[in-house]
Amino acid sequence: MKYVCEVCGWEYDEEQGYPEGGIAPGTKWEDVPEDFECPDCGVGKDQFETA
Repeated sequence: MKYVCEVCGWEYDEEQGYPEGGIAPGTKWEDVPEDFECPDCGVGKDQFETA
């Protein structure tokens, strides 16, 4: 599953994770920490929607 930032379009792909941010490949979106912020624009997890 993929999730995209509604503000800037940055995409989180569960298969790839976000290793640069400490999120391992295969991490489900619901398991991403609640304080996660978009690496490009800094908005919170609540500003993402399914792609």
